[in-house]
Amino acid sequence: MNDMPETPRKATDWLKVLAKYRTPSTRRSLLELAATLVPFVALWAMAWMALSVSVWLALALAVVNGLFLVRIFIIQHDCGHGSFLANRSAQDWVGRILGVLTLTPYAVWRRTHSIHHAHHGNLDQRGIGDVTTLTIEEYRARSPMGRWMYRLYRHPVVLFVLGPSYLFILQNRLPMGLMNAGWRYWTSAMGTNAMIGIALGLIVWFGGFLPVLLIFLPTSVIAATIGVWLFYVQHQFEETHWSKGDDWQLHHAALEGSSHYVLPQPLRWLSGNIGIHHVHHLYSRIPFYRLTEVLEDYRELAEAQRLTIRESLSTVRLHLWDEAEGRLTSFAEAHARYGIA
Repeated sequence: MNDMPETPRKATDWLKVLAKYRTPSTRRSLLELAATLVPFVALWAMAWMALSVSVWLALALAVVNGLFLVRIFIIQHDCGHGSFLANRSAQDWVGRILGVLTLTPYAVWRRTHSIHHAHHGNLDQRGIGDVTTLTIEEYRARSPMGRWMYRLYRHPVVLFVLGPSYLFILQNRLPMGLMNAGWRYWTSAMGTNAMIGIALGLIVWFGGFLPVLLIFLPTSVIAATIGVWLFYVQHQFEETHWSKGDDWQLHHAALEGSSHYVLPQPLRWLSGNIGIHHVHHLYSRIPFYRLTEVLEDYRELAEAQRLTIRESLSTVRLHLWDEAEGRLTSFAEAHARYGIA
């Protein structure tokens, strides 16, 4: 591991340093793909066979398989960033196929996610690919009904129970955010929907509705819930970064506005190292399996924005961006400090 420099590097200084990690290994990428898909398919098959023994066993296997579906999404995510395979065409087809498993139209997600990367932390450019976050002044300016609606949206039950299922099962069926952006995104959404429909039809044809209810849906819902939680804690922590206008700088916001979610193995493996999110946002072309190399080589990045699982639980109490304090705060604290109901 390299020693920390006497003067901490600026965000832009890291770009040249991190560029050496950007090249994917085709062999390693294919091994990672196989190491993810083989257990996923095996658990699906085991859960289906378990239906004849115990529905609870089948359900338990489906829940576990949700973790492998999260990793499938991370590989699709890397395909969207162009960091999984050197051959872009092959990479895009891998992403499209995995998008059927993750219920996520590849081209639609790739575009909306690129918008998220391009504007994260910019208070003037919110709305696509982010968890909706209001400033204290924006919340103060809302009507009582508007405040209630925002409180409802930020409630943990909505964000982490209802929201993930709505997002992946319903919202992803249309190219939301890109409805008027051209046929490419409609083709991606409708093509993915068609393949999902064919897959579900085959499942029902061969096994009835029970595999759909006890395997497909639980696996998808668990993966969606974990995925939304990971995305949330990667940006919704107290000392994250938001700014406006000329004060906003892409690379600074990427580094300072993304957490290093410290997960134990095997959770780090199952989540495809996405917890090393500050490095990913700063240089998104680094393959997920090389992010750990960066932390091993640069202690400054290994220690930056660390967020443990225990610490992450408290982030659900953060709701509003306090521009004066430069941090996320809770409704209760906003009321105590500013008298906002």
